[in-house]
Amino acid sequence: METSIRKRKLMAEINVVPYIDVMLVLLIIFMVTAPLLTQGIKVELPKAGAEPIADMPDRPPLVLSVDASGNLYIDVGDGEDEPKTASEIVARTRAVLKQQPTTPVLIKADRAVPYGNVVGAMVLLQQGGADTVGFVTDPLDSYPVPE
Repeated sequence: METSIRKRKLMAEINVVPYIDVMLVLLIIFMVTAPLLTQGIKVELPKAGAEPIADMPDRPPLVLSVDASGNLYIDVGDGEDEPKTASEIVARTRAVLKQQPTTPVLIKADRAVPYGNVVGAMVLLQQGGADTVGFVTDPLDSYPVPE
């Protein structure tokens, strides 16, 4: 009886088609979820022809948002999308500036908010230790300029 045993040569190639499929699925998932991950409070920013701040440090700024109803939101700590009290704003600002004194501090206020509320928000930031406060605005590209 003749036994013929053939040795198989091992295949040394990698089939990359399944990896491409997985990569494309992951790409689609990230493309769909990335816009959902942006956090922040929806405010209608006023238009201004101001120049951008040139000396912005590499660290993210501390942003205090004021919505159309006058509620205050700060982007530090947990519950960034929940309104904060004045004492919470001062305490969180003080904590951030104690750790990183050069952190830029910005106010992002809705254009419908009365000026007094924006000044009140700025006072809270100054009570928390902010020496300078900047304002976030939209560019003046298509805003009509009064004559």
